[in-house]
Amino acid sequence: MGGGHNLFSLQKRIFTLLLVFAFLFCVIFLRLGVVQIINGAWLQNKAEDQWTRSLPIIAERGKILDTNGAVLAKSLSSYSLYTRAKEIKETSLVAEFLASTLKLNFSDVYKKVTNKSVSEVLISLQVNNDDALKIFEKDFDGVYLTENITRSYPYGDLLTQVLGFVTIDNVGQAGIEAYFNEQLAGKSGYSLVQSDLTGVSLENMLDYYIDATAGNTISLTIDANLQLIVERVLNLVMQEQKAKSVSCIVMNAKNGEILAMSNKPSFDLNNVPRDDVSFLMETVKNKTVVDVYEPGSTFKIITMSIALELGVAQLTDRFYCPGYVIVDGEKIKCWKSIGHGSQSLAEGLANSCNCVFTTLAQRIGLERFYQYLNIFGFGTPTGIEISGESGGILMNKNLVKTVDLARMGFGQAVAVTPLQQITAIASAVNGGNLLTPHIVKTLTNKDNEIISSYQSTVKRTTISSNVSSIINDMLNLTVSKQTGEYTFVPGYAVGGKTGTTQKYDETGIAGGKYVSSFVGTYPVDNPQYILLLAVDEPGTGAYFGSVVASPYAKMIFKEMFDLYSIPPDDPSITSQTFQPFEMPNLVGLSLTQAINKLNEMKLAYEIDGLGGKVVSQIPVAKANAYPTDTIIIST
Repeated sequence: MGGGHNLFSLQKRIFTLLLVFAFLFCVIFLRLGVVQIINGAWLQNKAEDQWTRSLPIIAERGKILDTNGAVLAKSLSSYSLYTRAKEIKETSLVAEFLASTLKLNFSDVYKKVTNKSVSEVLISLQVNNDDALKIFEKDFDGVYLTENITRSYPYGDLLTQVLGFVTIDNVGQAGIEAYFNEQLAGKSGYSLVQSDLTGVSLENMLDYYIDATAGNTISLTIDANLQLIVERVLNLVMQEQKAKSVSCIVMNAKNGEILAMSNKPSFDLNNVPRDDVSFLMETVKNKTVVDVYEPGSTFKIITMSIALELGVAQLTDRFYCPGYVIVDGEKIKCWKSIGHGSQSLAEGLANSCNCVFTTLAQRIGLERFYQYLNIFGFGTPTGIEISGESGGILMNKNLVKTVDLARMGFGQAVAVTPLQQITAIASAVNGGNLLTPHIVKTLTNKDNEIISSYQSTVKRTTISSNVSSIINDMLNLTVSKQTGEYTFVPGYAVGGKTGTTQKYDETGIAGGKYVSSFVGTYPVDNPQYILLLAVDEPGTGAYFGSVVASPYAKMIFKEMFDLYSIPPDDPSITSQTFQPFEMPNLVGLSLTQAINKLNEMKLAYEIDGLGGKVVSQIPVAKANAYPTDTIIIST
């Protein structure tokens, strides 16, 4: 029995040993599986890191072009300098040459070229071509140059907010550079050199070179020549009107292409003011798509369009303006304190009479007014290819009082972006097509093949083509002072509307702060071009859109006609037709006497104040004035 017991014990021990070996085999097998299958790629990369040294090959960032192919942003080559201390034979000589050539501190460079604790170290970024060539010709062991890309903007501060800028690593931070960063960036490459355990390159071993792929090129709808005109005029506005800021958009009314878009102040994109963060953040903001304002009288074009479309007003209607209207017990003043008297619907728009438009808003009613605000695109972004676009501000419909609706009729109690406003008015004058505005035309690859083509789409119809034609006729009368002559730019059929609105702060109306604006169209009967110019907080004392904004819009139109060689619609009307004259002195006259005098001279005028005696005037007495000017008399 003892032998059987011993045999059984031996078998048991052998079986246990086999189980142990089987368990160990399974553990080893599983470990090999983890190493080879799960962690294989990671370990392979770790191994490659140990026996290779990599240098980056930066991809060339794509160009940004205007609609005619002019380069607005491009990439210039510079170089990054690296050293591998374990390969350098004459450390002092190398350090002295590099420090002298690149104007660096010798001690700092010497520490880097003798630092053998790392495989390679960066000496300098953005080494220029001349210095890189000097270093290359020395052919030092352990000194390496890699091509780097520096962003350049040939026009300096042109299109500051539209183009945006990049970081030192060529990553878009604002504007088109940020919005299309992935398409512009390209794909960087690298070179791999096999090395020993200490990091020294091995001779006669295989080197790997993966070339970089250049970024795509973006062509904008912007015309740089027109943009130059716009920015030059806006600089003049800033200087002469002492404005806080000024914005302008020129759009193709038929297809939604942005031909020019500018905000002032601005800065040179080749010298981004990164040391003044608050100025940078405020100035790089594209106010035409981000900031909102009460549009004032330019919004009357929208109210008029809605009223005509719904049939709540007819061209034969008459309106009476005593200088104010009472709504919900509140007195809403017309800008002309003595009133416009009896006037037609078209005269109501030409006179920019608040009383007419409070009446129209009430006839339309709250539900239908808000329905059409949505149809015209207010309250939602337009969808342009620009980051941070605002949708504007509409009051909660359930909180709108009758007096609020009345104010909305003439452009108060509603906030819009300049882009929303010009897009909505474009639909009112182009036959009723609400377009998606766009600023990018095409995206092409390095082989100049078109990858994407951007086209405006018609979102919906806002008004009928018949109503649109009536609106265009009214805008013609508005700028031609009801004479029907093409006097805004002599000989050219320009339509338009001015706007003036007070600004608000946390306490209510901000005293002395206004936004003055102008919207113009050309040709007035079938507009191809539409322009919006908004001046924020003019600082000279004048604030009417007819004085602060309209004259500068006139300059842009005139130079645009010259740029595009557009002949006058009526060659018989030229600038010589409207010779300047010496402005008479109106100060001290009664309001009635001043108005009679201006009427005798067939001059348009606007009244600022509620008094009965003239205390100041623009233009001042004895200054040059033109028959097409609007005279401002303050009482």
